[in-house]
Order: sequence, then C-alpha cells, then structure tokens
Amino acid sequence: MANRILIVDDAAFMRMMIRDILTKNGFEVVGEAQDGSQAIEKFKELRPDLITMDITMPEMDGIAALKEIKKVDPNAKVIMCSAMGQQAMVIDAIQAGAKDFIVKPFQSDRVIEAINKTLGV
Repeated sequence: MANRILIVDDAAFMRMMIRDILTKNGFEVVGEAQDGSQAIEKFKELRPDLITMDITMPEMDGIAALKEIKKVDPNAKVIMCSAMGQQAMVIDAIQAGAKDFIVKPFQSDRVIEAINKTLGV
C-alpha cells in the first residue's frame, strides 16, 4: 500500500511540485492545505502517514501547526520545507518535533530520501 501524504504550502505551484515528485515515486497524496489551520483540520480528517509542511505561511505558520498536530498525535511524522536562509526556523521546527527538513527549491532525490528516512523505508 502506498504511503499517504498530506502536502501543506501556501504556494499552489510548490504543492504541485511536491505532488509531482511524490506521485512519480509511488506515494499517494491524500490532501493539500494552504495554511497551518487547514493543515490541522486535514490531518485530523485524513490521518496521513506523513506531512510535508511549509514553514512560512499566512494565518498560521508551519511551526505553530506542527505543535498543534503533535498535540493531536505525538507520533505524527512531519517534514518541514523551508527556503534558504531559514536555519533558525528549521531548528525551531526540529525542536518542536519535525523529523527532517527539505530546502526549496526542491530536489526530487532529497525529497524522496527525507520521506523514506522518516517513514523508515
């Protein structure tokens, strides 16, 4: 069975890029969200195996959403996505429970490596 993944990013083209990488590598994208509060709702509804979460988003940022998702499910697997130069935020995300991070612009082999490592594949 394919691993079920939720993609969270405020930019539609970024979600499309990640979806493309994931589907080409046999993963199932079960949903998408464009901000942190949507991410929490979709997580509760869909219970994905893994979430890719952008850090910088309107409404609620990825780190706040990560903390809320971890309250719902302490075992939730979240990989943060960040642009270059956001190292401090990446450290905050890892401390809040993120399993890994990938840097934009995405390199498909790095995305797949991070996901496989996090899922224990």
